[in-house]
Amino acid sequence: MSVLVIAEHDNVSLKVATLNTVAAALAFSSAVDVLVAGSACHGVAAEAAKATGVGKVLVCDSPSLANALAENVTTLVMKIAKNYTHILFASTAQGKNVAPRVAALLDVAQVSDVIRVIDAQTFERPIYAGNAIATVESSDAIKVLTIRTTAFDAVALGESAAALENLEAPNDSGLSEFLSKEIAKSDRPELAGAKIIVSGGRALGSSEKFAEIMTPLADKLGAAMGASRAAVDAGYAPNDWQVGQTGKIVAPELYVACGISGAIQHLAGMKDSKVIVAINKDPEAPIFSVADFGLEADLFQAVPELTQKL
Repeated sequence: MSVLVIAEHDNVSLKVATLNTVAAALAFSSAVDVLVAGSACHGVAAEAAKATGVGKVLVCDSPSLANALAENVTTLVMKIAKNYTHILFASTAQGKNVAPRVAALLDVAQVSDVIRVIDAQTFERPIYAGNAIATVESSDAIKVLTIRTTAFDAVALGESAAALENLEAPNDSGLSEFLSKEIAKSDRPELAGAKIIVSGGRALGSSEKFAEIMTPLADKLGAAMGASRAAVDAGYAPNDWQVGQTGKIVAPELYVACGISGAIQHLAGMKDSKVIVAINKDPEAPIFSVADFGLEADLFQAVPELTQKL
């Protein structure tokens, strides 16, 4: 049995999601290979080589892989896919972009959003927005999995390093072209990896109130800012703050939900948080069903008071 994890990175540093995915792989394999595909990415490869459980790091350094275009990454993965019984991707935007292409070309059924490994053929994944857990057994010769990273603790980076092996770069497929990207810069932690998240809902009423009420609390806690889909759709918060089934799946140590009723889609994205605090004036709000601490109160009074006392 041989396992390949596709690394996520920005050509400078390794994303934590890769370390979570390696942890999932180690649940059924004693050693894991990691593929680092990018441009000027040897620093990333050196970092990946120090991850616990990694036996070998495959490095492909090419300008055609600089922006991780799915078509080019897929071509590279397919060149080495036959050497592995399992190919794992993080269940992120990038992973979800490449994994289905690989599965289709291999003519296998992808197993998505794995949250638990039972054995090398059997996995658990949430369905119906997390209201049910499906146990999936795959008999495919090569199994393509996406891993819900919040379900696995990241492996540590050690002192010793695994061996590096250089791969020949594939030709540019010419099927897509990178034009540009806009990266939102913030002094706050990245939402997906934050230890503390403060989220607001539609009850805040406006983007001005969202900033006035939620920002001081986030500042006091050193937290990332999040929002429900309703708040994002209403224009109170930017899209990259959205937490939920159609947003970002998070599992911080502390999640504070203010004015969020707790629609099933939102709960699916944050209910694995270690401690959940909910502030809502509706005693019947579904968010209270998953909260460790619930405060039935008007958020416009309760949140400023809480901020003042911190």
